[in-house]
Amino acid sequence: MKIAIIGSGGREHAICQKINESKKVKKIFCIPGNGGTKKIAENIKINLKNFKEIKSFLLRENIDLTIIGPEEPLVNGIVNFLRKYKLKVFGPDRYCSRLEGSKIFTKKICKKENIPTANFKIFKDIKSSIKYVRNTNYPLVVKADGLAAGKGVFICRSFNDAKRAISKIFNGSFGRSKEILIENFLHGEEMSFFIIYDNKTFKFFNTAQDHKRVFEGDNGPNTGGMGAYSPSRLHNKTLEKKIIDRIILPTLNYLKKRKAVYVGFLYAGLMIKENDPYLIEYNVRMGDPECQTILPLLKNDFLEIIENCTKGKLNKTKIKWKNKKSVCVVLTSKGYPNKYKKNIVIKNLKMIKNKNNQYIFHAGTKLVDGKFYSYGGRVLNFVSTHKNFISARKNSLKLIKILNWRNGFYRSDIGFKVIDR
Repeated sequence: MKIAIIGSGGREHAICQKINESKKVKKIFCIPGNGGTKKIAENIKINLKNFKEIKSFLLRENIDLTIIGPEEPLVNGIVNFLRKYKLKVFGPDRYCSRLEGSKIFTKKICKKENIPTANFKIFKDIKSSIKYVRNTNYPLVVKADGLAAGKGVFICRSFNDAKRAISKIFNGSFGRSKEILIENFLHGEEMSFFIIYDNKTFKFFNTAQDHKRVFEGDNGPNTGGMGAYSPSRLHNKTLEKKIIDRIILPTLNYLKKRKAVYVGFLYAGLMIKENDPYLIEYNVRMGDPECQTILPLLKNDFLEIIENCTKGKLNKTKIKWKNKKSVCVVLTSKGYPNKYKKNIVIKNLKMIKNKNNQYIFHAGTKLVDGKFYSYGGRVLNFVSTHKNFISARKNSLKLIKILNWRNGFYRSDIGFKVIDR
């Protein structure tokens, strides 16, 4: 099979790597890819907003299956567009992708379907928003409505915090946000819960815990993700049943009533309190860096799972997982998530080899004349699997120290809630 993977981050490199293990693969293309994907796929430089050029390439190369990695093309309707040309695509349609594209859309579904979530209010202007937060209880959460690469959420502990967040959103820091969401702060511990869905049948696709804050101890501003571990320490069968019955099924039933087509991953970001789940938000694709953490634990042929999903045959698929723990530590450019330097050479990468229990997934890199250079905020993902979390994290940190990249920054406490408590 000829496979195309859309995207350029660590998630897409992890997907490439896992797909490449399949005996069914003839060739992989990554659009546009990165320095790491270039080693196992052919990178194709096409702007992800140019659906016509992507379509032309897929048709010209007779691509058998296209996997959409990131959220933006999904929200912008790439699946609907490509399916018009009879191309086989793994990813939800434009309507379903609103689950991630609009937090307000998701909140309205929660209200309609009685899905447990934080109480919320919607505002369309700065004046009414600030009037509300002047006379409310803290902490509270202020969210930009649209896509914000994981950075449009502010936990506010005072009126001044909330005022700054509201001004930042309405002033265009996260695109043109016409509305904002202000919701009660949920106490508990976060968990990422994944399913894969073929519009008829869904299968559990593991759990993880992301670390969004830039500094150790979950301090500092939000990022796209500084690391993750899998499976989540919170996961148990009783909780899983509650998540499916109270959150997943009502959501899928809502979409089905509207004849929307959901073929892909659904990622529920949850708050768990006393073994009860509350929905924080949905993502309509694998998380990043959760994907890099979860896929090394998968026993199955990943391509076969995705192919069965696009054919509506998930009911015949039994997904199996290794009895191991996985820890991913993200190496960023110094200064991230604020200003940082690009095009810094990364030496010593050849000293670290991907093995059965350790992986390096590239995120913000490019390969020029045999040398790797940094090309983004999140640069590399160091993933290790082991029988226990302590050894997995220890090995991931060891790999970073071997690399010894002086322009890098990372958190050494990934998984602290399961390791260091």
